[in-house]
Amino acid sequence: MSDLRTIKNIGPAFEEQLIAAGIADAQTLRSLGPDAAYAMLLAAGNKPHFIGYYVLVMALQGRPWNDCKGAEKEALRIKFDALKANRTQNDTGIERELDAVGTGLIR
Repeated sequence: MSDLRTIKNIGPAFEEQLIAAGIADAQTLRSLGPDAAYAMLLAAGNKPHFIGYYVLVMALQGRPWNDCKGAEKEALRIKFDALKANRTQNDTGIERELDAVGTGLIR
């Protein structure tokens, strides 16, 4: 277990994803912030998932994952969509096709 799990909302599965993406400790995660960290998760082959993104945002704020509501959640959705779009723009054509059929970016 790394110290990533000392951050509220980060359990064993999320910890594994973060470590696999190159984020090995809580200090690194906090330094990166949620947007850069989530971009690294996407680059490592994790499928985009809005709940995962806002859970990360809430975690870094020390808030319960389900505390995100209303206008705040809508604003985070816009950020998430931009992160997802940026990932897609950086993929080659074959990567987009393989991802569309569910193979992910890491094979």
